[in-house]
Amino acid sequence: MDAWFDTSILALDATFRVSTPLILAALAGLFSERSGVVDISLEGKMLAAAFAAAAVASVTGSAWVGLFVAIFVSTLLALLHGFACITHRGNQVVSGVAINMLAAGLTILLGVYWFKQGGQTPQLPNDARFLSLDLPGAEALSGVPYLGKIYQELISGHNILVYFAFLMVPVTSWIVYKTRFGLRLRAVGENPNAVDTAGISVTKMRYLAVICCGILCGIAGAYISTAQNGFFVRDMTAGQGFIALAALIFGKWRPMSVLFACLLFGFLDALAVRLQGVALPGVGEIPVQFIEALPYLLTVILLAGFIGKAIAPKASGVPYIKER
Repeated sequence: MDAWFDTSILALDATFRVSTPLILAALAGLFSERSGVVDISLEGKMLAAAFAAAAVASVTGSAWVGLFVAIFVSTLLALLHGFACITHRGNQVVSGVAINMLAAGLTILLGVYWFKQGGQTPQLPNDARFLSLDLPGAEALSGVPYLGKIYQELISGHNILVYFAFLMVPVTSWIVYKTRFGLRLRAVGENPNAVDTAGISVTKMRYLAVICCGILCGIAGAYISTAQNGFFVRDMTAGQGFIALAALIFGKWRPMSVLFACLLFGFLDALAVRLQGVALPGVGEIPVQFIEALPYLLTVILLAGFIGKAIAPKASGVPYIKER
């Protein structure tokens, strides 16, 4: 019983850590898509932010400076996407793909040019990383059966960006459903003509939404390179931006549902890591390639058969043309 309990706690602990960038990126996409701007460039913004955070942290020795630069870089890419899709009413999918390709190429090019390590940044020292925090009472409760283990391993012992990601879920829910900004955001995504008639700028609301998206993607990218890992390596986001987009659809553009979807995908990812090298009775050792593909495979299966009808905001992906 104790062994099973310990294994479950460690699996959940890994799930929280793996889910953090998914939660941040999915909430970023929620802001953008609730305003009617489809954003498949979550992956590219996260990747650019991860590189910026690791590169700056390795030079300055400060994870916080790296985080702020990551947010700045990601927000610039978000504004570029907004400029193409909101101001010039370009195709939102094409713009997102272009940003993904731009980020993938530039991070490798700059990494090779600056650090001469094949696109990888130097290993970050502990002073330049976001390290785990021990919450008050974690040591004192460590000897308490079950409760102490839950508090010490599952609740305590994460870095500040993990706590921020989970805090952002209720904050986002409050912003979207309880504030004037959230009401206007949802209205712009559903009926921009009515919003414009009411004297509210559709362009301004959509730009604010993509800025929110850029900020959260920047934090997600910084987490990957300066908290979850201690360096940047080429294409290190490994499709997490697309999984976050899948979680957003799976959660039907609702913050709490998106959280549970991200936890599910994070659990699948953590499970895939733990299954490597494990021999199952009657099956033998599972191929590494299958285990690495497992989270993506199950993502497709879940989206295809288990979410029911997911209805996006009505104006999602539709450029707004002001009536004269």
